[in-house]
Amino acid sequence: MLDYQRLSPRRIAMRRNFSRVRRRGPPFAIQDYGKSYQVCALLGGGGYAEKVAVPAALVLPVPSGVSLQDAASFPEVACTVWSTVFMTSKLSPGESFLVHGGSSGIGTFAIQMAKYIGCKVFATAGSEEKLNACKDLGADVCINYRNEDFAARINEETGGKGVDVILDSIGGSYFQRNLDSLNVDGRLFIIGFMGGTVAQVNLGYMLARRLTVQAAGLRKRSKENKAQIVSEVEKNVWPAIAAGKVKPVIYQYFPLADVVEAHKVIENSSHIGKILLLT
Repeated sequence: MLDYQRLSPRRIAMRRNFSRVRRRGPPFAIQDYGKSYQVCALLGGGGYAEKVAVPAALVLPVPSGVSLQDAASFPEVACTVWSTVFMTSKLSPGESFLVHGGSSGIGTFAIQMAKYIGCKVFATAGSEEKLNACKDLGADVCINYRNEDFAARINEETGGKGVDVILDSIGGSYFQRNLDSLNVDGRLFIIGFMGGTVAQVNLGYMLARRLTVQAAGLRKRSKENKAQIVSEVEKNVWPAIAAGKVKPVIYQYFPLADVVEAHKVIENSSHIGKILLLT
């Protein structure tokens, strides 16, 4: 049996008529009776559907130059990456950044966004095809985790300094090597546990190098917190998309009726970027 939670249900775009709905603050407000808007939204679940109800504060306009269906690929990854890497870990121009799973939906977006603000980007992936995709998106150093120790490679590339921020979806099995890959005052943000939830850690090393480790997801955040993230994404990320500096990376589209086939592609882990279900 397939695990239907592994393909996030928050990948959906909507074209709906809204009546008397207003989202506070510029630049986007839904406020006209009967007027049709092309929008996408961050959902808390229930995205395997033809229609959804979502708080107006979690709605985003479809970015200029992006199709309605491709816009569905942005809200979750944009909110995840912006809230972790930028709002919390405060990745800044001129710093260095490592993303694990660089060919994933999260990874392909994170690479582009980090390059957009002027960072040196490191990415890990598990095949030459995926590494080439990361390079094409702007990654400066691409590491095949199947045959290379990423921590050793990063220390070699940085002269032993390490990177400033890491976005990690692996968890336990990568924990100490992630710490070994961080610069002084480095920040590790964990968003997944594909490599387990338990790890041993040298706390003395963390203290000596003033390292910060944080972890969070989107789903359990309050509506107010999500609304703040969506607002920041619209202000900081949407202009990059409209300018063509950050592009949707879509591997394949499936009709909603073929959701089982979509999950098989996910489980084979051969895809690059996002897989979208269309209604």
